[in-house]
Amino acid sequence: MINLTPLSTPLKGTIEAPGDKSISHRSIILGALAKGITTVENILLAEDCNRTIECFKRLGVSISYENEKIVIKGEGPILKEPKEPLYFGNSGTTARLMLGVLAGQPFFTSVYGDKYLSKRPMKRVVKPLELMGANIDGRCNGQFLPLSIKASELKSIRYKMPVDSAQVKSAILLASLYTKGNSTVIEEGITRNHTENMLKAFGANVEIKANEITLKSNNLIGANIFVPGDISSAAFFIVAALIVPNSLITIKNVNLNETRTGILTVIKQMGATYEISNRTMVNNEAMGDITIKHQSLFGTVIEGDLIPLLIDELPIIALLATQCEGQTIIRNAEELRVKETDRIKATVQTLNALGAEVIEARDGMIIQGKTSLLGGKVKSFYDHRIAMMAVIASFICENNVLIDELNSINISYPSFLKDLKTLTEH
Repeated sequence: MINLTPLSTPLKGTIEAPGDKSISHRSIILGALAKGITTVENILLAEDCNRTIECFKRLGVSISYENEKIVIKGEGPILKEPKEPLYFGNSGTTARLMLGVLAGQPFFTSVYGDKYLSKRPMKRVVKPLELMGANIDGRCNGQFLPLSIKASELKSIRYKMPVDSAQVKSAILLASLYTKGNSTVIEEGITRNHTENMLKAFGANVEIKANEITLKSNNLIGANIFVPGDISSAAFFIVAALIVPNSLITIKNVNLNETRTGILTVIKQMGATYEISNRTMVNNEAMGDITIKHQSLFGTVIEGDLIPLLIDELPIIALLATQCEGQTIIRNAEELRVKETDRIKATVQTLNALGAEVIEARDGMIIQGKTSLLGGKVKSFYDHRIAMMAVIASFICENNVLIDELNSINISYPSFLKDLKTLTEH
C-alpha cells in the first residue's frame, strides 16, 4: 500500500500539461500511413501511446526519437505483415483505431490486450468495419479481444453511429483511407474531432456539414505536428487548485478544442472563474494557458450533450462536487461503465471510502456537498484516472489515504507526481 498524506501548503506555480493523449495517438497513426517524413513535437510518451508506436514498428514503419521529437518515416498506407500478434496493452484507443487501419491491409493480423482491455467492448468498432467489408473474428463473435483481421477489399460507407464515440468515428475514417469512394460518418451528438483535424493537417480532404463528416480524399503527406497539452490531464490540477485553500496555478499549452473543454463549462456552472492567455492555433487545434485559483463553488447538473465533452474528466469532477455547496447530479454517462474499469462504480466506492456521500445511479451518480473527506483505504482498480483522483483527494483529507498502487498513472501521465511536487514545493 502507498501512503498519501494531506497537503499542508497551497498549490503555487506553473506547469506545462503533458501532450494530449488522443492527439498523440493520431499523430503516430497518420504519420505512419502518410508518405514522407512526419515530425511530432511534445508527444505524450506514456504507456498507451508507446503501444501504438510499437505496433507500427512491428508493421515495418521507422519511428525514432531525435532532438526531442518523434520522427516517422511513412511510406504510404500499406504496411508490412507483422511476424507475431500485435499487443495493445491497456490502450483502448490503440485497439479501436488500429482495427480501422488493419482492416484495410492486404495481410492477416491477430491482436490482443491485457486482462483489462480484454473486457472492453470492441463490437461497436467491428460492426461498421464489417459493413465496409472487413473480415474480423474473435471472442464472443468479435465483441472482445483477441481478434483476427483477414485481408479484404473495403468499400466506402455512410454510417450513423448508434453511440457517441470518437474512437468508432476514427476507426471508420481510418478504414476509409483504403476505399475508393467517399465515406460519411453521421454523429448523433458531438464527439472529439481530433481525427478530422489531424487528417486535414496531413492533407486529406475532409468535409464537415452539421453532424456529417465525409472523407473525400485519402492521400496523406508527412507533416510537422505539435501536440497541445492534454486537458484531461490538466483537469486534475484544475480541480486541485479549486479545492486546496489559497492555491493559484497556471497550466501552459492546454488543448482548448471545443470538443474537449466540457470541464471548463462545468466549473463555470459551479461558479468558478479562470483566465485563459496566450491563445493560439496549431495543426487546427486551439491552445492556451489556464490560470486558476481556489474558490467556493456550488453544485450543478451535468448531463446530455455535455457528457462526451468531459467523459474522462468525470471522476475528478465528482471529487470537485464533494467540495461544492449543494447537490451535483451526473447523468447520461453510461459510457463510464466500459472504460478501463467501471468508472461509475469505482468513483463512487473511492469517494465514499474517503467519507464522501455519493449515490451510484445506472447512468451516473448523485453527489452531496459540501462534505469533509476523512481519509482511509482505497483501490485504484488499476485505472489511471481513479488513481490520480485519489492522489488529489488526499490533499484535503483529514487523515492519510492508503492506495494499493500508482503505477497505472504511467498509462497517461508519467510525470504526474513530479508536476505535483513542482506545485507543492515553493
